[in-house]
Amino acid sequence: MSKRATINRRACLKGLGVSLALPLFDSQGWADTSGTKPPVRLGFMFMPHGVIMDQFWPASAESYLAAPPPALESLRPVLDQCLMMKGVSGVPIAPFNGAPHALELSTWLTATLPAADKRNEINIAISADQIAANHVGAFTALPSLELATMPQTWKENQEGLNEGYYSHCSFRSPTQALPAEVNPRNVLYRLFDKKEQTGGASTLSAIDRSLLDIVLGGARDLRRSLPVTDQKKLDEYLDSVRSVERRIAAIEYRQKEAALEKAGVRPSRRHESDSPPIEIKIPEGEKRSEYMQVMCDLNVLAFQTDTTRVSTYIGSTPNGASYPELGFNDQHHSNTHHNNEPEKVRKVAAITEFNIRQFAYMVKKMHGLKEGGGTLLDNCIMMWGSGLEDGNKHTRANLPFVIAGKGGGAVKTGRFLPGVSGNQGDLLTTLLACAGIPIDRPVGIATKQIEEIKA
Repeated sequence: MSKRATINRRACLKGLGVSLALPLFDSQGWADTSGTKPPVRLGFMFMPHGVIMDQFWPASAESYLAAPPPALESLRPVLDQCLMMKGVSGVPIAPFNGAPHALELSTWLTATLPAADKRNEINIAISADQIAANHVGAFTALPSLELATMPQTWKENQEGLNEGYYSHCSFRSPTQALPAEVNPRNVLYRLFDKKEQTGGASTLSAIDRSLLDIVLGGARDLRRSLPVTDQKKLDEYLDSVRSVERRIAAIEYRQKEAALEKAGVRPSRRHESDSPPIEIKIPEGEKRSEYMQVMCDLNVLAFQTDTTRVSTYIGSTPNGASYPELGFNDQHHSNTHHNNEPEKVRKVAAITEFNIRQFAYMVKKMHGLKEGGGTLLDNCIMMWGSGLEDGNKHTRANLPFVIAGKGGGAVKTGRFLPGVSGNQGDLLTTLLACAGIPIDRPVGIATKQIEEIKA
């Protein structure tokens, strides 16, 4: 009979009972520091089907800034604000080898495969953006913002997997995919016209908060001794507890800010020198670039006004996207299976450059907006990337990523790191840590943090 760690049930239930009774203040640091240092925002922008590698990867670390590859040309003015790395591998997809497109988006922020015994329903993992939203979302009107260019309605069943895996990257819980908004007017309404509900809040003592820290520390220790199935149960339980507790903490913080404003004290979240909120103009035409840029503007405005601190933007989903603006109507997916035919390779490269150009549009706008002692981009971590390296062969050994923004000083930019060793979960875990999100478990397949990213 194999040895298993045993748990004193009475002690365990007593500890978990404390965590239910007290609000969690891991996120209080955001409020405490907002008067002197702006909060860090996290944004993720996705493109499917990989890239043409020799047109995406810099030739060397030395040439990165001076002679970037064609795909990055639009980022040249802000490459010193960006970080690239080669060597981040994706999630191995066995036993779903016949489902590369169902998994390229759904694993992108979860770094986890769907449950093999529940293929026809959503059952994967909470995504990195929602891990962040659980910690910082309580202090903003919207915990997170989910945007997309295309409706999330693709119908296909690779390996019998649920259709939702094709078009969703954000998962509030392992079984709940978050829908993305595709209408810019609806996004604008959601950001500023929806009234926020308020309610009462409990009064907390310093002893309560210290005790809760001890309980959560014990939960982390307990997790290490549990089998994987029980770890998942404990994680889901604590996530649900934290969500409620942070709502209470947020109400308390907002009441404090409202009291200060009523007394004539300026709320601390903005500075006199900050740039005014940008103007949003809804495009009238059907050009994909104009549509994507207004969605990027909405993302910028949401961050600039501290309406949210976490966002995702699915620039396009696997299958179904075409780019007539580039002079051809072929679908993106069909061209990625190019078998090295020059014309198809040219089209894929053009699509990649187009998508990075929209990301560059957003990043450059952020870099031009003053916030605190620097720029809005200085206080963001913006990740552009794809769930495949090479769409022709569906490889995932070196996933393409561009990280923009210093994350409040936590990320060292202006570099290309050609020899990084890590996986998708390692990258996400590191970015969350750089954004100040307490990490009590790895993200998906993560085994470490990628220290080379950090300043």
